[in-house]
Amino acid sequence: MRRSPGIVLAAGALAWFAAAGHAGQHAGGEELRPAAAFAEIGDEAERSRALFTEAGKVMLHPRCVNCHPAGDSPLQGEDFRPHEPPVRRGLGGTGVVGMRCRACHMRDNFDPGRVPGAHQWVLAPRRMAWEGFTLGQLCEQVKDPERNGGRTLEEIVEHMSEDDLVGWGWLPGAGRSPAPGSQQTFGELIAAWVESGAACPE
Repeated sequence: MRRSPGIVLAAGALAWFAAAGHAGQHAGGEELRPAAAFAEIGDEAERSRALFTEAGKVMLHPRCVNCHPAGDSPLQGEDFRPHEPPVRRGLGGTGVVGMRCRACHMRDNFDPGRVPGAHQWVLAPRRMAWEGFTLGQLCEQVKDPERNGGRTLEEIVEHMSEDDLVGWGWLPGAGRSPAPGSQQTFGELIAAWVESGAACPE
């Protein structure tokens, strides 16, 4: 019996949601210590650096670095390999004419084809590249409005805590490891880092 494409897609979606659990939790597979775990560090600058170091587990994870490459092409996989098919950044990070990101990456993951998706699939600007960065370099970039999209530290907290594309890192679909912890825990770490003075690791 031949099944209609709609039935196949619906079955695939149900299987994915069953495996992923409750989507609203945005839960990852690796441990991410909560902000409260650093409260015992008395020196505020030391605590701030420790908080960013913990948050860096997320930002330097492949789910994030792959979309924050140093070059003009995204990366993919756990090993930061070049994107296939070969694509280029294009205007606004949305791909070149004829190969726009939206040609493949829709609003949601398409797991039968292992194609990730989110509300606004876009490559981070080159000035926001994280590939090859140390924690200290990453921290300084995140704080710099000229390299963080013109955001204040308060807007950085909002972006990390609530942005849907950031949240995709915890719901990457079949065959991909999620970012550590959850978006909520990550956002709380960034907020605590800002509140403690936004100090950077060496």
